[in-house]
Amino acid sequence: MNPAARRVQRIYLTLMLGNTLAASFIWGINTLFLLDAGLSNFEAFAANAFFTVGMVIFEIPTGVVADTVGRKVSYLLGTITLSVTTGLYWMLWLWHSPFVWWALVSVLLGLGFTFFSGAVEAWLVDALAFTGYTGSLEAVFGRGLVVTGIAMFTGSVLGGVIAQATNLGVPFLVRAGVLVVMFIFAYMVMRDLGFTPDRSAGPLKATRNVLTQSVEHGLRKRSVRYVIFSAPFAGGVGIYAFYALQPYLLQLYGDPTAYSIAGLAAAVLSLAQVGGGLLAPRIRSLFDKRTSMMLVAGLISIGTLVALGLNGVFWLAVVLLVVWGFVFAVAGPVRQAYLNDMIPSKQRATVLSFDSLFGSLGGVVIQPALGRAADLQGYGPSLVIGAVVELIGVPFLLASRRQRDRADTNTARADAAAPAA
Repeated sequence: MNPAARRVQRIYLTLMLGNTLAASFIWGINTLFLLDAGLSNFEAFAANAFFTVGMVIFEIPTGVVADTVGRKVSYLLGTITLSVTTGLYWMLWLWHSPFVWWALVSVLLGLGFTFFSGAVEAWLVDALAFTGYTGSLEAVFGRGLVVTGIAMFTGSVLGGVIAQATNLGVPFLVRAGVLVVMFIFAYMVMRDLGFTPDRSAGPLKATRNVLTQSVEHGLRKRSVRYVIFSAPFAGGVGIYAFYALQPYLLQLYGDPTAYSIAGLAAAVLSLAQVGGGLLAPRIRSLFDKRTSMMLVAGLISIGTLVALGLNGVFWLAVVLLVVWGFVFAVAGPVRQAYLNDMIPSKQRATVLSFDSLFGSLGGVVIQPALGRAADLQGYGPSLVIGAVVELIGVPFLLASRRQRDRADTNTARADAAAPAA
């Protein structure tokens, strides 16, 4: 890695560090925060579902912003939007507001995250290509997971401790402050390298052109389409399981007010993520195809969720949580590299936003449905049901594998600037 590429990687890792640190202050206590505001399990996960509704609505428009205005602009809009809406979330908790307001602000939170999704990853891949980097994308994404894992551990533990020492609202204020700091950092150091935004057309024409090309290189390309179609099942169940494990661990622990234990769920996942990020390139080398590794990881994830749902022992649940987080962390960089190797540069951010959109669609339906199952049957059975839902996505990965795309066997990064067909 030459000095210019190393600088790009450092900026990327810093962005990931700051974003994850800010987000993770509330990850360990988010469900408890919503329940403390007077929401039921169904309403709490419905609020999360409205967050994903916001992501569904705004994924493509914000992806177009990244592809036509610039990746840096998209990132800056994301930080400021998330900072403001996080402050609004705190105010809703303070006032014990009715559910309709939680739904509205959750949609706006989704808007903030969609400015990030696709844009930062597209910025990294294009900038690395511009600086002459020809190494493995898995290695860079793996380092990103290590950094975000460390940030997630730090933020989730601190968030739980801060909530225990003060109240459940303070971590949200800390999060808003960190996002302001990240806005200043990105404004000073980010440059759109290897990508020139096309601002010659009007916004409507530019949106139409980018969407047309994105559909051509995304949904119409079978190997990409099937990976995207698998996202709702794994993504929707994963989001639910992450947040459901907070009250579930407290239930197994036997103390519903032990907020620091709730933070343990996110902290344990973060440590598993660090290990997975470090080992992802090595484990990838054990498989001839990227899809093989993704399929094995998916099946292990499903089995682990079943074991978590059937288990009744706190410390065994923590061990299973480590396994689940590790598998997710190992598979993540491989999936990212597989998709990026099949997408041309000009449509990269929007196609990646398509992928995020489909993952969000799963969350819109799956989260409240599994939340209702938790109300009726408990968290354990809801996790088992989630495992069955995640299993539905496996045939799509098999279908992508059957397309025999050259990206499936790539061990180094394909040409990130491949011309559009």
